[in-house]
Amino acid sequence: MKQFWSESIRDLAPYVPGEQSNAANLVKLNTNENPYPPSPAVIEAMQRATDADLRLYPDPDSLELKRAIAEFHDIPLEWIFVGNSSDEVLAHAFLGLLKHPLPILAPDITYSFYPVYCALYGIERVAVPVDEQLRVRITDYQRPNGGIVLANPNAPTGIALSLDEIRALLSANTESVVLIDEAYVDFGAESALSLVGEFPNLLVVQTLSKSRSLAGLRVGFAIGQPSLIAALECVKGCFNSYPVDRLGNIGGAAAMRDREYFENTCARIVASREWLRERLVELGFEVLPSQTNFLFARHPAHAGAALHQALRARNILVRHFAKPRIDAFLRVTIGTDAQCQILVDALKEILG
Repeated sequence: MKQFWSESIRDLAPYVPGEQSNAANLVKLNTNENPYPPSPAVIEAMQRATDADLRLYPDPDSLELKRAIAEFHDIPLEWIFVGNSSDEVLAHAFLGLLKHPLPILAPDITYSFYPVYCALYGIERVAVPVDEQLRVRITDYQRPNGGIVLANPNAPTGIALSLDEIRALLSANTESVVLIDEAYVDFGAESALSLVGEFPNLLVVQTLSKSRSLAGLRVGFAIGQPSLIAALECVKGCFNSYPVDRLGNIGGAAAMRDREYFENTCARIVASREWLRERLVELGFEVLPSQTNFLFARHPAHAGAALHQALRARNILVRHFAKPRIDAFLRVTIGTDAQCQILVDALKEILG
């Protein structure tokens, strides 16, 4: 079957995304999508852009999108790299900044795409164990390395490091790149962006998929000092000259500029998250502290896999990871208030 495959990929285990289903009446709380639509300004801008100019290539430098990101974060344009989703930006960073003789360091429980990139690019990785509370301990990263990769807040746990902890990590690790993946930072965590000017080895990666409701558009970006950005641009130029399409550039810029809609949407999700956390605790769940748009929870009397299947039978999708140390947990995306209520009612019935 694999006789025509390149030798380098024959043993790769690719990343497996959460289940996508078109079933009717489905309550989909498994892929951390935003339950609210994009800003009306995004829809309007993209509708205006669906004209005859779609025959033309998009701006290869995504200048309008970069300007909107620069305006929002009050940073120089030269600090910004954009790509087709934060996953692509991460992939370029792994190849362009993290492939060295020494291994990279990343938590043993974190975003499962990181080991996939390492396998794809032949990067050695040391999985640093999180503690008994599933927290990252920055003191565990004070060792020789070819780079450090941390999702903050972490996924799938939802637990965030403080800005002081990130600063301490950077101060103790000045000879390799520290990549902070901030896919969920807008739901209550502290961004490391304020440290970019101080630390030339810091790269911060963000996405428009979560807090700006644009998972279907695939737009991500990195912020770092120009020497890091140049490495990403080099990889991009060897891979795809036009990673962000016309609609992605225009829609992404509109999303970045509608600050009020962004802030209101995030606030609604945070409020729903706290309501759902309280309900789950009342039902006997242990719920980890979350600064994301999801909760990571387990019940002492019910296996995670069994709860996952019982909810699936009721047309409610949540995420279960059959992995050591976390197989008792469910990751539950924060939906609308109505969806959260449906979940709670179903759990009451299941728990009996």
